Amino acid sequence: MDSPRTKAAASSARDTTNSSSATSRQPLAGAATSSGRSSVIESLKGCTLAGIRIPKEELRKKITIPEYLRIAMKESILAKDVNAPAAKVLFDAAHAAGAEASTPPEGPLIVFINSKSGGRHGPELKDRLQCLMGEEQVYDLSRVKPHEFVQYGLGCLEKFSTLGDSCANEVREKLRVVVAGGDGTVGWVLGCLGKLHKQGRNPVPATAIIPLGTGNDLSRSFGWGGSFPFNWKSAIKRTLDSVPNGPTCRLDSWNLVLSMPAGEALETPYSLKQCEEIALDEGLEVEGELPERMSCYQGVFYNYFSIGMDAQVAYGFHHLRNEKPYLAQGPLSNKLIYSGYSCKQGWFFTPCSSDPSLRGLKNILRIHIKKVNCSDWEQIPIPASVRSVVALNLPSYGSGRNPWGNLKPDYLEKKGFVEAHADDGLLEIFGLKHGWHASMVMAEVISAKHIAQASAIRFELRGGEWKEAFMQMDGEPWKQPINKDFSTFVEMKRVPFQSVMVHGD
Repeated sequence: MDSPRTKAAASSARDTTNSSSATSRQPLAGAATSSGRSSVIESLKGCTLAGIRIPKEELRKKITIPEYLRIAMKESILAKDVNAPAAKVLFDAAHAAGAEASTPPEGPLIVFINSKSGGRHGPELKDRLQCLMGEEQVYDLSRVKPHEFVQYGLGCLEKFSTLGDSCANEVREKLRVVVAGGDGTVGWVLGCLGKLHKQGRNPVPATAIIPLGTGNDLSRSFGWGGSFPFNWKSAIKRTLDSVPNGPTCRLDSWNLVLSMPAGEALETPYSLKQCEEIALDEGLEVEGELPERMSCYQGVFYNYFSIGMDAQVAYGFHHLRNEKPYLAQGPLSNKLIYSGYSCKQGWFFTPCSSDPSLRGLKNILRIHIKKVNCSDWEQIPIPASVRSVVALNLPSYGSGRNPWGNLKPDYLEKKGFVEAHADDGLLEIFGLKHGWHASMVMAEVISAKHIAQASAIRFELRGGEWKEAFMQMDGEPWKQPINKDFSTFVEMKRVPFQSVMVHGD
């Protein structure tokens, strides 16, 4: 239980500075599977009694950060100041003459939860997590953003460490992060943690996952399962107990720059932000003229980028879900709606369609890549039948499928490929022909159309009969205007720093 003296100290300091800081403070609250059948198996695993054998008090002792530290972190985030007066009061009280020295836990954890994910499970999971550790260690992303935690929460620990606080220093060194949410939420947190590396604030905490999304491909890829377990209360105890000592591995991320003729309106997803004009890679000359001004957008993805019919289906699904949110009551209903929308969009009838928007991407798309261990750009052909092109980073796509497939050594050698991994510095580029082909690929009856492996990619799009194309990045789709006179470019290059992940198996 929280000490009344500690809370009173924080409260007193807040009251002292309330008049000067009220305007600046914000409120604060509390390896991939082979098929879709694995989600059911993973959920059933959660029904075992393994979690019950972990005594609650032992778990709390193992992962709970000392009270003065977790409240000081909270106060620093509230005040948006690592030197918050309330945090200083807590530090002074913890180091006063006669004060009992605090012992750092074996495996301190911080949890970020998207309480809006997972249907009704989100709020219940948040309450459960707060019961299993200090409630200040559970951050609801609707109230506290990951970059605020990185700047002010971790900044508070680092500040205390510079003042000689050995407990704060050890907590900072051992700290690990758990993200309860879908792939988008996990990517958001990983992106913010990556800023620590840029700022030289090491170590960067390793990240584990509690899957609350629809596809959960990041969670599947690192052994945390593809769905929220049925017997989740005991399963969560087992997850929290395994994170502190779980093995770690690396994850590539990819920087994407979209450059398009200025003047076109673009409704971008959250993960893609407008930025100052960025020059295209000088190692690859552009054929034809460029417009006088370009609009540029930049983002990072961890799983995949795609262009074509699959992105168009995703775009329609997202808009339908936003217009009629009562239809989206959980992962199963989302998948059923998504399947129905695929049929409605006509992807299954593309072989007999004359609609330009349903024709092969070869008509509008040119692809240049840098191959394995090669610094030169090379144009690669696009099969005429391909209506969707995907650049994949993980061995899990579309709720646990592996469209690239587990390729045999002789085939890899013949094609000049290497075995795919999430940390190999390469993207696997494959194509889908139409809905029937995609269905067979997703059922893992056949592999997708292998196009290339690349350490860098440039997509160049030019219109004609097409007025627009559809793109998506880690499940966030958008409608991309394309011009018949000037090209639109999408360049992808690996981020130099790799994320550190805790593996669940």
